[in-house]
Amino acid sequence: MSDFSMYHAQGQGSPNPSAPPRKDDPTRWRPPVAASRAGYEQAGSPYTQAGAPQYGSPAQPQQPVQQEGYFPPQASPLINQAGSYQGDLHTNMLAAQMGAVGLGGDAPPDHRRKKKDRHAYHNLEGPGGSAQAFDGLQKPGTPSQYSPQVGGPQWQEPEITPAMNQFPAATPLFTPGAVASPMQHAARTHTPQPGTAVAGSAQGKVDPESIPSIPRSRDSPAKYYLDHIYPTMEHHIPPPAAVPFVAFDQGNSSPKFARLTLNNIPISADALAATALPLGLILQPLAPLQEGETPIPVLDFGEAGPPRCRRCRAYINPFMQFKAGGNKLVCNMCNFPNDVPGEYFAPTDASGVRVDRLQRPELTLGTVDYVVPKEYWGQKEPVGMRYLFLIDVTAESVERGFLDGFCAGILNALYSEASEATEAAESALKMPKGVKIGIVTYDKEMHFYNLSPKLVTAQMLVMPDLEEPFLPFTEGLFVDPQESRTVITSLLTSLPNMFREFRHPEPALLPTLNSAVAALTATGGKIVCSLGALPTFGPGKLFMRDDGNVHNTDAERKLLKTEHPGFTTVAKQMVENGIGCDFFLAAPSGGYLDIATIGHVSATTGGEVFYYPNFHSPRDNLKLSKEITHTVMRETGYQALMKVRCSNGLQVSGYHGNYFHHNFGADLEFGTIDADKAIGVLFSYDGKLDPKLDAHFQSALLYTTASGERRVRCSNIVASVSQSAGECMKFVDQDAVINIIAKEACARMTEKSLKDIRGALTEKTVDILAGYRKNFTGNSPPGQLVLPENLKEFSMYMLGLIKSRAFKAGKEPTDRRVHDMRLIRSMGPLELSLYLYPRVIAVHNLDHADGFANENGHLRMPSGVRASFSKVDEGGVYIVDNGQICLLWIHQHVSPNLLEDLFGAEHSDLKSLDPFASSLPVLDTHLNAQVRNILQYLEGNRASKALTVQLARQGLDGAEYEFARLLYEDRNNEAQSYVDWLVHVHRHIQLEVSNS
Repeated sequence: MSDFSMYHAQGQGSPNPSAPPRKDDPTRWRPPVAASRAGYEQAGSPYTQAGAPQYGSPAQPQQPVQQEGYFPPQASPLINQAGSYQGDLHTNMLAAQMGAVGLGGDAPPDHRRKKKDRHAYHNLEGPGGSAQAFDGLQKPGTPSQYSPQVGGPQWQEPEITPAMNQFPAATPLFTPGAVASPMQHAARTHTPQPGTAVAGSAQGKVDPESIPSIPRSRDSPAKYYLDHIYPTMEHHIPPPAAVPFVAFDQGNSSPKFARLTLNNIPISADALAATALPLGLILQPLAPLQEGETPIPVLDFGEAGPPRCRRCRAYINPFMQFKAGGNKLVCNMCNFPNDVPGEYFAPTDASGVRVDRLQRPELTLGTVDYVVPKEYWGQKEPVGMRYLFLIDVTAESVERGFLDGFCAGILNALYSEASEATEAAESALKMPKGVKIGIVTYDKEMHFYNLSPKLVTAQMLVMPDLEEPFLPFTEGLFVDPQESRTVITSLLTSLPNMFREFRHPEPALLPTLNSAVAALTATGGKIVCSLGALPTFGPGKLFMRDDGNVHNTDAERKLLKTEHPGFTTVAKQMVENGIGCDFFLAAPSGGYLDIATIGHVSATTGGEVFYYPNFHSPRDNLKLSKEITHTVMRETGYQALMKVRCSNGLQVSGYHGNYFHHNFGADLEFGTIDADKAIGVLFSYDGKLDPKLDAHFQSALLYTTASGERRVRCSNIVASVSQSAGECMKFVDQDAVINIIAKEACARMTEKSLKDIRGALTEKTVDILAGYRKNFTGNSPPGQLVLPENLKEFSMYMLGLIKSRAFKAGKEPTDRRVHDMRLIRSMGPLELSLYLYPRVIAVHNLDHADGFANENGHLRMPSGVRASFSKVDEGGVYIVDNGQICLLWIHQHVSPNLLEDLFGAEHSDLKSLDPFASSLPVLDTHLNAQVRNILQYLEGNRASKALTVQLARQGLDGAEYEFARLLYEDRNNEAQSYVDWLVHVHRHIQLEVSNS
């Protein structure tokens, strides 16, 4: 095996000359920093209460001289001097702190550590339990996933929370009489009236600090993986999806490309049924790599192509065995002995390993790219990617500034070096050689542009025939963006003014898409289309289907899918011709756009919808520009086919995602597939597995790169097989399980009512936890809620799914519902984890060193805060990021000095802030530099949606309602609070156990 020190952790060792600019470069994180303003490091401020880290200066041992503060005194935050969470820290003001979620505080818990605390009964912590620190040091007798031992379980016995055994056996289900609004709910104090439902619930007995915390489960591994790599064969449980890590490929694919729900598979279908878990695989074949990771090797076997099994057609991989001195190749999928081609032959050594194994990446790495010969090309010769921009120039787009923003975004994506801020990244953002672009505008007519570099300005040809449109010309339609830079720049800068004079209110979308297909049929490629109003003109015109009267009824299901033959036909044609489509949709004043119909084109072709439900220029221009740049620059393949294979005893039983499928046995087809898209694959048993053999899985994605090379991206996964289902529970990947369940639920949205789906999600949660309780926990007292070590946060994620826009009860515009449903279907584990539980960071409590590089050059991130209003300090400022939107929530009693440090000297109160700001100003204050660095870090650890800041000032901005919605641990989104949910789930588990 190669020396591990070669595969250093992020930022260590020698810099990689071909890597993008370092995100952890100390010089990059640290702008000129001026001394902090004095004035809010005072007594009475939440920054300095009782040992909390002081904002703006290191913690001082002496008492501050100044007496008067900005805020009334309050309990200290649960943060110690080092800025890290103390899981078993107790606050004597628990009742006051938790009042906002209606939790009572009984007698304080005893802090003396009893003998039983060392085993099954200690508080629930992050991965590895409270006995294991993430400092890389292993404590005696504490096996851990993060230690280098092979397959070491990180648990010895199930963990039980002391609070859980206080749940009574038959808790009455809590149903509020009068439902409060989210803001009323968040602001209420803990004054339950005698005889109300609150008094009758069991939540007064639950210690909210002892229930599993998602922020803690993310923070601990994040610190660990700053200084450690993830070796893919030695460790059997991947890090949490929201944690950045450097993977070292040892023959098993990195979790960034593939995650199994169970890394130790039960021997039979009955054994799997005992766990109630799905057996599935989340594939993100083109996932981006982190700096420090080895680039995926590209292997060329010439005209012969890569070696494959003659029977099952699996590609060569590290788990195939060479027998008969290297003459036979035994397939790990179907066990067929293949003859080794003469040109690929190499002798084996005494242990049966090929002598050239270490020189062959396909025999040592889990993920590789194969360049494939002509027989894999299909009907078209591969060429560089063709991008066709379809630009809506109707009155609505012009008036709302959407046209200006979209044109500026295209210019920024193509020629970003024009901006000083991105000059350093120009080389990284350069489009691959061979890429060509075309531009078409449309309203009730289509306008084609000849962009030939021989012209001084672009020539426009108008196509008024919508019934049978044709291409007026082909020469000059697609051009090299560098050669025609002058023509393209002048056209895009003049378009907004050109169409201010011609005001056509109705766009004709479907004829324009048909013309785009005609333009790209010969080569394949990608359509990037903007739309600012419901397309109500010409063939394929759409109508207002959502009148708001069918929400929460069976008729709502029809609004979540399309039955429009024109759009379904064009989507199918796109896939057949290797064309994908991304939409940028700006709803006029939050109006209806029929995303169910329009977005169907993106969902079928493997594209994406970027939706701006309340587009406002210039606030959203930065987000729009960043997302256009991302959709053009991310790794994208087109004309793609995918096949998933598994070893004997298993078979593929279903797929979930955005793709086109002719019939079940056929390959998955994608017009385009990019770095942010994931596919869920479900497996079933067609026999009994052999516990002496491992189970193998292989995904093969045949695609054409943006530079015009036909390749196969091959990813290989191995899992052990166990006769004991209890052993399998130790190797569960929580993120993969949640992702599979979420994708399955989305697939049923058009078949079942939302109420039924929410019920099924609750039932699934109960089944999994009850299955564990019945079969694998021994003789635990019946009143205790016992959670599997690797599924401790599972209940909260499932509650987040039930509260998500796709599934929540109550009224929700169908556009937003169907948009989020399709998003979830294509989300990778990272994006879904953030979507179901946002990152919350307390800006006012930042330690002096947070937001700057540590001694190793890594950015020091503050600990996360739980998503509950009970954790919000008076006068606090919070970043809330769910991967789709990033809010900066500011309390109405915020310190004026904090505002001045964050936004500039002229801003000392909330009303002076610009509500339409989308980024922070660049100031030379310590706090401003910290927050900008933290936002830059968050921007590098997300999927396709750009990070721009939206202000949510308490009592002033409408975005405050979104802030309240994202506090998923509270009672909101027409669903229970986290504590109520656990009580509810536990009650059902007890019923299951007693019935069995």
